[in-house]
Amino acid sequence: MSEEDKLRTYRGKRHFDRTREPSGEHTTAGQAGQAGQAEPDRDGDEPAFVVQIHDASTMHFDFRLEVDGVLKSWSVPKGPSTDPHDKRLALPTEDHPMAYRDFEGVIPEGEYGGGTVIVWDRGTYRPMGHDKKKRPVPFGEALENGHATFELHGEKLRGQYALTRFHGREERSGGSAKPTWLLVRKSAGAGGAGAGRSGGTPDPRRARSTLSGRTLRQVAEAPDAPRWEPDGGEKG
Repeated sequence: MSEEDKLRTYRGKRHFDRTREPSGEHTTAGQAGQAGQAEPDRDGDEPAFVVQIHDASTMHFDFRLEVDGVLKSWSVPKGPSTDPHDKRLALPTEDHPMAYRDFEGVIPEGEYGGGTVIVWDRGTYRPMGHDKKKRPVPFGEALENGHATFELHGEKLRGQYALTRFHGREERSGGSAKPTWLLVRKSAGAGGAGAGRSGGTPDPRRARSTLSGRTLRQVAEAPDAPRWEPDGGEKG
């Protein structure tokens, strides 16, 4: 499937002249999403990940992994945890363009996903899946099979995690059933996300952006908060 096809659902839900979100039409996997925005440190050819906090109709975290030129995305209501005992519900959403990993700002009320978005964490990840013969499994294939393990190298999240599709349970959303996934920390270790909630997940209203250092409220109220122009530029 082409990148154009992968982003059809994403584009069909948005009016880019109103939301200032990136359309993905003029960017590639190696380009930054916002003009003048520094790229996150990348370890060799490792793919990118981002965790955004989205204060929409319901507060949630968006967990995104670079896979085959797009950001595979899950809505995680309680956010990722650094405690291996926590099993966090993760609901798949539409693929997003790579430029979205730098998106922070306000989506106008009345538009799809209306609310404030901050980039809580970002970095790279290393796929870790192997078959029974210990051969590496392509990450996209692992997701198709319903279980993918990976190691996060973020500014806040570090260590091994797994995404597992939970058979026999689906969540109703928008009149359709979505498969349920679980996001779980594989092993304890250094590099948690700080204090706040159980398992190191922060209070989303007090958490600060790894890009701007601002909270959701500060981004929403700041006159110079990043806002997207239709051509992908940034308006301060």
